[in-house]
Amino acid sequence: QVQLVESGGGLVQAGGSLRLSCAASARTAIMAWFRQAPGKERELVATISWSGGSKSYADSVKGRFTISRDNAKNTMYLQMNSLKPEDTAVYTCAAKSSSASWSRYNYWGQGIQVTVSS
Repeated sequence: QVQLVESGGGLVQAGGSLRLSCAASARTAIMAWFRQAPGKERELVATISWSGGSKSYADSVKGRFTISRDNAKNTMYLQMNSLKPEDTAVYTCAAKSSSASWSRYNYWGQGIQVTVSS
């Protein structure tokens, strides 16, 4: 069992920045950030492989968000710049042991609130 603990959320004004962290208890093949805004379905925001060589981003955050990981600390980060009110959501860290694209995320954090005010 892999435990995931998020931190770094909070309230920020539009145009500001936040960095989310996700500390994992063990190595995983893929880590990702999801988010769910009020009244909307859960969205996959970004993913990163163990090596950091493979990354992906949702179109809505490309150019503004950067995903990274520090393997020595088993920690993943999401640097969020130029934040918009539309980015307001509960952000949840997730991980999976398989790198297969079809595999399900089998580890989940509890979620952390990010609120962007206008």
